[in-house]
Amino acid sequence: MEIDLNSELTFRNSFLFPVQNVLARKEVLLGAALVLVPVLGWVLNMGHRIEMVHKMHRGQPAWPSWNNYGRLLKSGTIAFLGMIYYYLPGAILAVISFHGRLPWLRALAVGLLFLATIAIPGYMTHYCRKYDAREIFDPARAFGRVLKGGRLYWKAWAIAISALALSFLGLLGLGIGFLATSVWFWQVAGFSFASVFTERFSLAENV
Repeated sequence: MEIDLNSELTFRNSFLFPVQNVLARKEVLLGAALVLVPVLGWVLNMGHRIEMVHKMHRGQPAWPSWNNYGRLLKSGTIAFLGMIYYYLPGAILAVISFHGRLPWLRALAVGLLFLATIAIPGYMTHYCRKYDAREIFDPARAFGRVLKGGRLYWKAWAIAISALALSFLGLLGLGIGFLATSVWFWQVAGFSFASVFTERFSLAENV
């Protein structure tokens, strides 16, 4: 691996990380194929990203990581439940405000959904380290980590948003290409945030 969690967080490193070698590119394509499986494919891809970061925390290459589907499914499911946990309050208020036509409640819902979005990276990298679900369901701890992320945390967001925009170029490939570019985007985002929190909290054993 030329690019890992010991590399500087730059747009170039983040964009190239998921495709830096033949095995990495093959795993992106496999992830793209699995996206065709509703829900399950998305959860497995999340588990795959968690597995890659977990391996890098242990000083191992990120690939191959499509090799323990039971663990990928379990870790992906737990992380997905964490996302529901964070987004649920805002989603409930959004539904209530829509049916009740309450603009002030709608604004509160948007605020909660925004806070949930910025909090999620605050638990994901720590969960990758030891698959400890307690790292997920602690909003105060997640927000505290986000605050400690500093400038690099927001740089990671800039990289992730840029990768998201670029991923839509995959639609030019008759739409099929978007399967691969969307997996690439999620891996770029995962790597970027993992770089920030691994450095800030010294999570890697051999990095």
